[in-house]
Amino acid sequence: MFELIKPNTNIDFFKLRPYAFSLSGFLTVVGIVALIYRGGPNYGIDFAGGIMLHVAVDPSVSISDVRGAVDKLGLGDRGASVQEFGNQPGEYLLRVATADDKLAGGEAESIKKSLAGAFADKNFRDLRTEVVGPRVGKDLRERAVLSVLFATLMMGIYIAFRFDMRFGIGAAVALFHDVMVAVSALAIFNMEVDLTIVAALLTIVGYSVNDTVIVSDRIRENQHRYQKEGIRTLINRSINETLSRTILTSSTTLMVCAALYMFGGGVIHGFAFTLLVGIVTGTYSSIFIASPIVEMWKGGGTTLGADKAKA
Repeated sequence: MFELIKPNTNIDFFKLRPYAFSLSGFLTVVGIVALIYRGGPNYGIDFAGGIMLHVAVDPSVSISDVRGAVDKLGLGDRGASVQEFGNQPGEYLLRVATADDKLAGGEAESIKKSLAGAFADKNFRDLRTEVVGPRVGKDLRERAVLSVLFATLMMGIYIAFRFDMRFGIGAAVALFHDVMVAVSALAIFNMEVDLTIVAALLTIVGYSVNDTVIVSDRIRENQHRYQKEGIRTLINRSINETLSRTILTSSTTLMVCAALYMFGGGVIHGFAFTLLVGIVTGTYSSIFIASPIVEMWKGGGTTLGADKAKA
């Protein structure tokens, strides 16, 4: 049978730890700089509030024609942003800020009627309309942040009870790292952050902790088999033994996410992109972040000691 990783493979992952920590720090700093430069995340209608219209016209209509029609709507200082919808010819996204929750629905209908009149001979179609008031958007934004933080914390607590406190700390740091790298990638590419992105971030937390559980469980098993081995050797052995499973699981999941990204359409483009980044970082963090923290927490002792978690 085909073997991706030979049974006697013994890669010293701890030698790569300084480079891994440097890479993680670099990506996080770049993401923070990008967030500061752009004035914060590129919030979608879900979080920023306002009106979002997804419309379609004949491919012969250019984006400048759509912007010209929007400029004639008399939206005042609020204006409206117009952008092409992914790689779909003739499809555009229009966003309009609104300050009144009650009037937003009527204003959306008025805008659509005006655009339908302007492009009556260009096969104008209203594909999707989203209206979210500013106050609702702010509440959703706060709840989204809390949900990601709560999920990360609870996963760390679960690992701590399931295995050991140092495993829980390693898992929590790794999960926080995964979320930060994903958010950094979104900021660098200025991708819109909406509720689907929050769903992707929560999925990343669940996926990453699954891989961390596998590695931690193997560490615990080897703790009883090789009681005289040092911590570093024990953890390194465990990572190598689960490496084949980790690569196979991650690569097959990546293929699915890549298919979603390429063929899923603009609606789930951001969701698939976030998952692609998260799966890579989740696999990486289980090996280079969570496990080294377990070793660092022990302070370089000879074994993991008598600390035993109940299965």
